[in-house]
Amino acid sequence: MQWENYSLKQIRQRIQSKNNISREKLQSLKIHICSENNFPTASGLASSASGFACLVYTLSQLFDIKETYPGELSGIARMGSGSACRSLYGGFVKWEQGIMENGQDSIALQIVPEDYWPLKVLILVVSAKKKIISSTSGMETSVKTSDLLRFRKQSIVPERISRMENAIRARDFETFGFETMKDSNQFHAVCADTYPPIFYMNDISKNIIYLISKYNTISKKIKAAYTFDAGPNAVIYTPPENYDEVLSLINYYFPVPAGPVSHNKLPSHLENLMPKFEDGLQSIIATKLGPGPQRLSDHYSLIDPQTGDLRKNPSKI
Repeated sequence: MQWENYSLKQIRQRIQSKNNISREKLQSLKIHICSENNFPTASGLASSASGFACLVYTLSQLFDIKETYPGELSGIARMGSGSACRSLYGGFVKWEQGIMENGQDSIALQIVPEDYWPLKVLILVVSAKKKIISSTSGMETSVKTSDLLRFRKQSIVPERISRMENAIRARDFETFGFETMKDSNQFHAVCADTYPPIFYMNDISKNIIYLISKYNTISKKIKAAYTFDAGPNAVIYTPPENYDEVLSLINYYFPVPAGPVSHNKLPSHLENLMPKFEDGLQSIIATKLGPGPQRLSDHYSLIDPQTGDLRKNPSKI
């Protein structure tokens, strides 16, 4: 869904005028929830965001809850995980900071749907282990101690968001890729500026950054863009026309026994950019921009819809 016809002022008016379900009514409801995550958990790949987005979406489907203003459900998901608000909608999504004291207008709004600009995505799993410092704990410490974070919020982020949104609408990968990588670099600079400092990336992460940077330099244009969340794992964006070459590049320098393989041989001028890391990656996940939470058939349910018991072998998606 798109909400381009709504202004933030209209959204705030709807927030203030809507009627809430009573606390007594909510407390009387009984719900059996069963969830399973097939993605590395607590490793910096937004597992909590997907989980809370799924929970809020499922409950909204169960109770046939319709948004009374754009982004309402994303605001609910945000209470569980900040990033979850952006996971309620597909394609490219913008998280509005909001100005209301109660935070209710800090919501996510879709910029464009997933089929507007079908970028390819490679997730390079460097480590699926649970990280030592959680995203929430790390951010709380950064807010208290990082001077760079305060400067970033005031002087960098507003203009960067505007440039990113314009690049997405224009399908301008050169700008999109540059801003994506710069923002990732600065986020981890904030982590280092935190006290005590936080280091989410490891040596393999840094070599991935080097490889993509070197590849773009040789190509004389940005063909791929990396970004790292609060963990060592990389997310690589690339336009469809560059996908096979980028995948060949990753397979060549970070070979994984099982995973997506490009059928194109790596060009010879890209074969000596850096040493190979035979055990650098645990896995590679090839994907694309998604549509957000989806309602599936009972065939995929973890719970038997007839008995309410857990299924022993639910169908895998």
